[in-house]
Amino acid sequence: MNANLESLYKIAQKPSRTIIGLMSGTSLDGLDVALCEISGSGENTQVELIQFDTVDYSEEVKTEIRNVFAKQTIDFQHLVLLNEWIGILHANIILDRLNHWKIPAEKIDLVASHGQTVFHAPKILHQQEKFPNATLQIGDGDHIAVKTGIITISDFRQKHLAAGGEGAPLAVYGDYFLFSKKDKNRIMLNMGGIANFTYLSSTHNPEEVFVTDTGTGNTLIDAFTRLYFPDKSYDKDAKIAKQGNVNPALLEALKADEFFSKPFPKTTGPELFSIDYVRKAQTQSKTEKITIEDLLATLTRFSAETIADAIHSAINNTTYSPETFTVYMSGGGAHNPLLVGWLKELLPCTFKNTDVLGISGDAKEAILFAILANETVSGGTSDFGPRKRIPSVSMGKISFPN
Repeated sequence: MNANLESLYKIAQKPSRTIIGLMSGTSLDGLDVALCEISGSGENTQVELIQFDTVDYSEEVKTEIRNVFAKQTIDFQHLVLLNEWIGILHANIILDRLNHWKIPAEKIDLVASHGQTVFHAPKILHQQEKFPNATLQIGDGDHIAVKTGIITISDFRQKHLAAGGEGAPLAVYGDYFLFSKKDKNRIMLNMGGIANFTYLSSTHNPEEVFVTDTGTGNTLIDAFTRLYFPDKSYDKDAKIAKQGNVNPALLEALKADEFFSKPFPKTTGPELFSIDYVRKAQTQSKTEKITIEDLLATLTRFSAETIADAIHSAINNTTYSPETFTVYMSGGGAHNPLLVGWLKELLPCTFKNTDVLGISGDAKEAILFAILANETVSGGTSDFGPRKRIPSVSMGKISFPN
């Protein structure tokens, strides 16, 4: 047997696996690194978070990614070079964190690398009949494996696409394994650049699991904060937005896009929700001259209302009342007091952070990719039914160190 395959076989047979989960989202703020101890698989998955850090991207890294991020026209050579460069960057971050934590690389069984999304193109957005759903994450897994010496599983979204999904949201698998409980109606709400949620009913039936993007989370708020305040990467604690007032005409124009009337489940990205999207809405509503404070207040309200509308729609299609649901929040938006406050006004649910369930809201997505890697090597028993949007497949490509 090939030595690499033998090593992977031994890892799959272990009672628990030490896995590093990596996540870098559309906010481009940095790389989440979650060191996890995972036992079991599927609904029997148990996770212990050993260490967690978010390593901020330098302005150089952010600039290089933004040169290709969510753009229709790019320098193709730059994209190719970035694929390798990001892989090496992420490998160096892993080694640095392991050194900081005083843990030898030999103690790590697997790296689960999400990569850096540069373009998300579901058919709902590209609308080209002959082409399928598509998405692209860069940060080559072979470079990570070779540089760290650790078996790396990456490029998770392609199998989801191949099986009929849109490549997102993938959080549904870990959400169901970790958080679905009998007699508990739960909404697992992640507010990153794009907001999404997983619906978990009290029946604990995987065929009732529902997952969708809702629209923008932080991406527009962050984009306009950077545009008007180059020294700020986001509106910390909504300090700027709190100084403004929501503009009803602009809010109505922002919500008029056909994306919001399309049926669930659906996915989207900054390819749609861009600065141009907002400028078009401002032109339509004749609000080009509003202050940046009013603009950020309106964009924050836009995220809150579209998230709330989507959750309302999901719950209204069930026999349960909204009051029976607890919304567990994660992602950067969970730290935005204005956004969270409006959500609580708009939804008659109980709101909590995922931290109360034993999973850090900031680390949650990186942990969920570690769970997907665990499923790749030792899982594959859970059945979400015949729905293509949540295919019952193992995901990820395996890269060996040598």
